[in-house]
Amino acid sequence: MIKEMVSNIRWLGHDGFLIKANDKNIVIDPYELDKAVSADIILISHEHFDHCSPDDVAKVQKPGAVIITEAKSAAKLAAANLSGDVRVVKPGDTVTLDDITVTAVPAYNTNKNFHPKDNAWIGFVVTVNNVNNVKIYHAGDTDLIPEMEGLDVDIALLPVSGTYVMTWEEAVEAVKKIMPEIAIPMHYGGIVGTSEDAENFKSALAGVCDVVVLKK
Repeated sequence: MIKEMVSNIRWLGHDGFLIKANDKNIVIDPYELDKAVSADIILISHEHFDHCSPDDVAKVQKPGAVIITEAKSAAKLAAANLSGDVRVVKPGDTVTLDDITVTAVPAYNTNKNFHPKDNAWIGFVVTVNNVNNVKIYHAGDTDLIPEMEGLDVDIALLPVSGTYVMTWEEAVEAVKKIMPEIAIPMHYGGIVGTSEDAENFKSALAGVCDVVVLKK
């Protein structure tokens, strides 16, 4: 069931993903989209332009779509005159929408200052209820943090580029803490990071965890 779920995950570039879960489309951090995507649920991890892009949110937002995000991103969307059902969350909060449960989890830097812990920016654990409760972790923009130790997830979407987030080597250590069944690299191929980071991540985890490198 977990491998089947991976076939329903599409990488949109950078940190953006489309997850098809039951009859819903979940879009995470859409940015510079070059393909038509529609969303029933939109998850925005933090206010930086490459994660909270009002233009891209407007492209994917279906009538009645629910947007789950943190306070600064919600304010940014409101300033861009994007209306709708916006749910503001902080780490530890949970929103349940029919058969989808979204839990906000911490995402922050430990050895750089681009994403301070005090900002309460977030990653997400998306639980697809009624499909063996498959749990998908989108780490957001984060370093290797202690809170990863307690995560119980099946699929982990992890940044690998370094500079603003974990390096691929640190992402390998994150996988060893989390021990998902499948890991998927992200945050490369655009602003920072290359496909080599993703391939190095995959190679380093041979025999430890299945790694799927998605193509746009």
